[in-house]
Amino acid sequence: MKFSMSGQMRMEQKMKLAPRMIQSMEVLQLPMLALQEKIETELNSNPVLEMTENRDERVETAPADTATVSQERELVVREDADYVEDFQRLESIRDDFGDYNNSDEPASYRSAYLAGSRGDPDKKMEALQNTAAQEQSLHDSLKDQWRMTDAEPLVKAAGGLIIDYLDEKGYLSVRLEQLHNKDKHEFGLEHLQQALELIQKLEPAGIGAKDLRECLLIQMRQFPEDMSFEMRMVQSCWDELLENHLPSVAKKMKCSVEQVNRAVGRMSKLDTSPGLRVGPDENHPIAADAVIEPDEQGGYAVRLIDARLPNLRVSDFYQKMAHDRQIDEQTRQFLQKNIRSAQWFMDAIQQRKQTLQRVVSAIVRHQHDFFDKGKLYLRPLPMATIADEMGVHIATISRAVSGKYVQCPQGIIPLRSFFSGGMEDKSGQEHSWDAVKAKLQEIVDQEDKSDPLGDDAIREKLEAAGMGSIARRTVAKYRQLLNIPTARFRKKY
Repeated sequence: MKFSMSGQMRMEQKMKLAPRMIQSMEVLQLPMLALQEKIETELNSNPVLEMTENRDERVETAPADTATVSQERELVVREDADYVEDFQRLESIRDDFGDYNNSDEPASYRSAYLAGSRGDPDKKMEALQNTAAQEQSLHDSLKDQWRMTDAEPLVKAAGGLIIDYLDEKGYLSVRLEQLHNKDKHEFGLEHLQQALELIQKLEPAGIGAKDLRECLLIQMRQFPEDMSFEMRMVQSCWDELLENHLPSVAKKMKCSVEQVNRAVGRMSKLDTSPGLRVGPDENHPIAADAVIEPDEQGGYAVRLIDARLPNLRVSDFYQKMAHDRQIDEQTRQFLQKNIRSAQWFMDAIQQRKQTLQRVVSAIVRHQHDFFDKGKLYLRPLPMATIADEMGVHIATISRAVSGKYVQCPQGIIPLRSFFSGGMEDKSGQEHSWDAVKAKLQEIVDQEDKSDPLGDDAIREKLEAAGMGSIARRTVAKYRQLLNIPTARFRKKY
């Protein structure tokens, strides 16, 4: 066997993304709030990038008054004078700052106020004041309440273990028998039971239940109104309530269906997931990237909301330094690299604005009826259609609409919602799937609740409304997506 090495040349084409293109795609995909954070990060990391300040007027410093100068001269104590003038000046200073010295506000607030009055606000202080306080989790809230509960030590220890096993909705996810372990804990099963009864009295009401039935019963015991009838109904007719067989419930409770309906209405005020009321808010803030508003010609104008974005520029000082031959080569290369990066970043932001403007304008042209008449007139619009019109790749359109919102006469709407598939009716009219779902919701809202429509009846009404021939399973799928229960559970007695 013989091993040998040889070299050869080969020509091939390979697609390679340059760093500038990668940065441009990243900036295009960022929503408004994320872009603001990105700009802040670039300003902190790139020394040559800075914000421009647009000031219409320039405040000229007035010449100092001679009397003021005499009042602000240095305090000198001499031995050859009676010091009357100096002590009078000191007394005037005390009068000028008496309100400040006697203020009840903390010194930190006064210093922040004075810093702001000088035109040099303390950014760290502003950030602390504008930062929302961290919300307490369900576990921490229950632990704090449990520390204040009066109970014997073994019950306290058992309650701490039970709280650790509550899920995010506030339900006890294990049986008490599973928590009872003689080898690890000194408390017994009776201590666990006592602790659970005390935990179920904590806030929010319904905490510590094993299932939905017990959760409702706990809340009804703590409800400000008398719910004894509802409690008896839940205890004796739970299966019938789950199946919405209200006549059977009325027969068992020996009352009228109207009384059962009123009881069910009162029970609807109870929370089936009490633990979700405590803890951090998962709703993330959104900000519209563009505004679509009517113009004078009867159409719609598109305006980008970029006032929150700072004006960026490359520092003139560092540009001159990068071309100064007296500066060492390593420093000049560092500055030139950061200047290129800053320019690419500014170009990417400008390209993002142009692409977003064109995409939203194209959406307005295709979805004009939606902005005039509402969601029922939303048309099918593939992203490939907009990409072909703009002469870009479909991935560019996908990045441009990702996480973006527009403010229009119909409200604040995600840009991606304007792109959806659809179907044609017998007359050739196109309807998007979102329009079909909106019509389905409208049909259910207008139905007779004493005799609700089944999926077949809804399908027929959709077809009669001009939405085309839709399969029954499609109606069932959209009904589930809209969180609309079946006809049996929508029936009102």
